[in-house]
Amino acid sequence: MIYTVTLNPSIDYILRTPPPVAGEVNRTMGEEMLYGGKGINVSVILSRLGLQTVAMGFVAGFTGDALTEMVREAGVDSDLIPLKEGNTRINVKLWGSDGAITEVNARGPVVDDEAMETFYRKISRLTEEDTLVLAGSVPDSLPRDVYRQILERIHGHGVRTVVDATGDLLLNVLAYRPFLIKPNRAELEEVVGRPLPDDAAIEAAARELQGRGARNVLVSLGGDGALLLDEDGAVHRAAAMCRKAVYTVGAGDSMVAGFLAGVDSGKGYEYALRLGTACGSATAGAEGLATRDAIEELLQEPF
Repeated sequence: MIYTVTLNPSIDYILRTPPPVAGEVNRTMGEEMLYGGKGINVSVILSRLGLQTVAMGFVAGFTGDALTEMVREAGVDSDLIPLKEGNTRINVKLWGSDGAITEVNARGPVVDDEAMETFYRKISRLTEEDTLVLAGSVPDSLPRDVYRQILERIHGHGVRTVVDATGDLLLNVLAYRPFLIKPNRAELEEVVGRPLPDDAAIEAAARELQGRGARNVLVSLGGDGALLLDEDGAVHRAAAMCRKAVYTVGAGDSMVAGFLAGVDSGKGYEYALRLGTACGSATAGAEGLATRDAIEELLQEPF
């Protein structure tokens, strides 16, 4: 089973507007609400690809109830722990008719010690048959090394682990030899402390993180596709398949899901990268997460 963890999920409130004017009343041309959170996105794509998955994390208040229902309607099983106080955050995204997107992200509820211990009890049951995906930001109420603490709790269980995070959240877990990390170019530049202008520089940075413990390093490069340094030391490169990016939120999460599905297919890392790139590209070219049909259509294109 593949378990995904989103410690600070959200409801994304998307407001379609003319280019917003500060200090004025701005009226929308359309609105929609979507589930939000990197781990939840990974679970949705995994489910659409036919894999079993459970979305874990924390929810609170009436917005938490709504998010739980949204995840259920997306066809994903969840094990979301209710918090005693607060509300699951609502992130507001102003999508201007000029294509510009302005985001206002809320802080989210406080995750108390009791809820965290409940979470730790749940993940302590995972075994070598399971995969645990840690993705996204961490609420202010949790320590900055919480991902490291999670991997420490399950160390020795044989769980395959995946981390999609930034900065110290990522660096702190490398000693636990995660199966996969997936920085984008900017995130990789941040952790190695230098610009990465070309594939050679990206590969060298990926090898640094592999030397610190990561088994597979998958670097998403937006319109330039992706680069994979696999655990055997081989480099694989894929071009983006998206003809035109529409809304890139969730594209990296979709890539993670596709890569895991490709690995589990037994067809090797080249295919895993191809499927991951197809999933990421299909999401980037849509207004929501990719459908299975859109992913399969891209997979038919020449590699």
